[in-house]
Amino acid sequence: MKASLRIYRTLPRFDTQCPSAVTIGNFDGVHRGHQAILARVHKTALERGLATTVMTFDPHPRAYFARRGQRPELIPTQISSLRDKVQALRKHQVSQVVLKRFNQSLADMSAEDFIEQLLVRGLNTRWLLVGEDFRYGHKRSGDIELLRRAGRQYGFDVETIADVADEHGHRISSSEVRTALAVGNLSRAEHLLGHGYRISGHVIHGQKLGRTIGYPTLNVRVPLQCAARSGVYVVRAHGLSPDPVKGVASLGVRPTISHGGRLMLEVHLLNCALNAYGKLTCIEFLEYLREEEKFPDLPTMIAAIDNDVQSARDYFALHGL
Repeated sequence: MKASLRIYRTLPRFDTQCPSAVTIGNFDGVHRGHQAILARVHKTALERGLATTVMTFDPHPRAYFARRGQRPELIPTQISSLRDKVQALRKHQVSQVVLKRFNQSLADMSAEDFIEQLLVRGLNTRWLLVGEDFRYGHKRSGDIELLRRAGRQYGFDVETIADVADEHGHRISSSEVRTALAVGNLSRAEHLLGHGYRISGHVIHGQKLGRTIGYPTLNVRVPLQCAARSGVYVVRAHGLSPDPVKGVASLGVRPTISHGGRLMLEVHLLNCALNAYGKLTCIEFLEYLREEEKFPDLPTMIAAIDNDVQSARDYFALHGL
């Protein structure tokens, strides 16, 4: 059963004084390393009668500083949308999520104020789990020792967790997931995430070109800095019918038919006609087929799509749905 979840964008919480077991991080992708952290927080919360709590930041602090410094190349790519991240946290028994806006005032907040305003007054923290290298406050001035001293003063315990490694001793991290997705290595991404890579979103209206060439598509918005490699994939669509639906999808900016378009996921369902506009779907990526290409004309593009669809059919003939 899924835990009920409360989301707070401001602290202190307006509706409760319930003491909290807290962990802090970006949690992009909610990969197996994150899952180990969440399991430990939830176990402690149950033992001590606390609320399982995640504090996370939007945007990613590195993205904020990259934009402020006009260094867009330093903005980390995004594994999951905010919706997908929150749903994953809920699935792993988190009962409170603090979506703290990362802005100049938070960047300027002293380490002492971070502890007192957010952890103590904001969440009534009684137990805190952070990484061994966790830093916080203005210019990352706060460290674990300051947290421990504050814990003694305010009455909360501080524990640290080392990097989580897989069965081969390799570190599991969001950076590793981003690297796998950037090269289209979906099996590696699945190993790190603990499940196939997925993007969810509402189906929106597109240019309707696909239906004129025999390949109608569902259009789904993805994060602007989406970590997945642009290109064509074999996919499964969840949430549109009682069973998953086979499909082939293009992730990219549609270079043949649009100029300067935003990143979009276009999904063609195999042997299936659905009215899906406005519905929330989850697209699971199964196999990377090829790079996104700019074709000289529509007939060349259609021939390539014919080939992609056949590749998807071959995949499902071999692997099943």
